Order: sequence, then structure tokens, then C-alpha cells
Amino acid sequence: MALRTVMSRKSLGLAKLGFSNARGLQTFSLPDLDYDYGALEPAISGEIMQIHHQKHHQAYITNYNKALEQLTEATAKGDTSTVVKLQSAIKFNGGGHVNHSIFWKNLTPVGQGGGELPKGSLASAIDTHFGSFVKLVQKASAEGAALQGSGWVWLGLDKELKKLVVETTANQDPLVTKGANLVPLLGIDVWEHAYYLQYKNVRPDYLKNIWKVINWKYASEVYEKALP
Repeated sequence: MALRTVMSRKSLGLAKLGFSNARGLQTFSLPDLDYDYGALEPAISGEIMQIHHQKHHQAYITNYNKALEQLTEATAKGDTSTVVKLQSAIKFNGGGHVNHSIFWKNLTPVGQGGGELPKGSLASAIDTHFGSFVKLVQKASAEGAALQGSGWVWLGLDKELKKLVVETTANQDPLVTKGANLVPLLGIDVWEHAYYLQYKNVRPDYLKNIWKVINWKYASEVYEKALP
């Protein structure tokens, strides 16, 4: 993902306000996809993919970058009240960018391995922690369908417990908000903008079909790197 640093040395002042990660805050640009918008059809339409990527993901990036610029100005002025107010926008839009950047990698066309079953150590871990791949799909789909409002359903690795978990997060909260030791292997967007043009209000149908284009090779690579 493309980055550019916007915080000057004045950003060090944020540390005095309790924002320990203030140094090196960066703005983002929209990452390219590894496939064409229509390449995931019929599971996900090209129209949805284009709007989702160009409009929704771009909006999170634009708003995040804007909030960081405002943060820089507020910090330079010593405007603590504005700094605090901007945190919700940074979390929401920054989370939207982080989550979607993972989501695009979690998808791949059928002809490029989409929907192929996981292999190797990740496949073994799925069997160990969920009983079978089918049971994992059933659990994740059920939890995603039951999530009220907008959010995400995740397959994550708890590095401390060395265990795979299925979690949901609201809105654009990243998986890390459920635990600092959680590494996202797979994230499925269950906001309506991810499926409504094709599936209307039938989220379970979307969750049934998205598994046909999941990139388990990518999830396996993340799993291998995250293991101690």
C-alpha cells in the first residue's frame, strides 16, 4: 500500500498528550487490486467490486488523510480538545483502510486459486480448532449473518494461545481491537455496500458464495509468518 509521511517533528508533541504512536503517522493512497473488478464473478459482481474499491475504500482513505492533516494542525497549535475529537475519525477511517486492504488480498479469482481448500499447517490448524473446514465455514458464515448492523467477520490467529478464532467486529474496527495478540488471516466485509447491489438484503447468500473466491494461499502465508 502506498504511503507518505505527513507528520513533521512537531508531531513529537503528541507523545506528551499520551499518543505514543504519533511519530511517523502516515497518510495512505488507494492500493491496486491484483485482479480485474469482474474477475470474481459470479460470486461478487464487477459493479460491486468497482464501487466498493473506488468509492468506499477511497472515501476511508480520503477522510483518514484529512483527519491526520487536521491532527497535525491541532497539535502544532496545542489544541488538545481537537486532537481528542479527531481520534474517532482516525480510528473509523483508518480501520476502514486497514480492513479493506486485507479484504482485497483475501479474495482471488477461481482461475487463480480462489475457493481452493487451505493446505498445509493452516489446514491442520483449522481441523484442530474447528473440527473441519466445513465447520469453520459454517461458524464464520453464521456469525457474519447474525452480526447486527455493519461490521466484519474474521478468522484470526491468537499468537499467545496459538489458536485459531472466529471473531466479529463492529463498523470498521480492526481485529486487533478484540485483542492485541490477534492476527487477521481472513476478513469478510458484511457491510451492505459489499453485497447489496447483488444480494439485496440476503446477507447469508453473499456469505455462502464468497467462500468460492477466498484466497487461502494468502491466508496460509500470513499464518506461517505469524507463528512464533
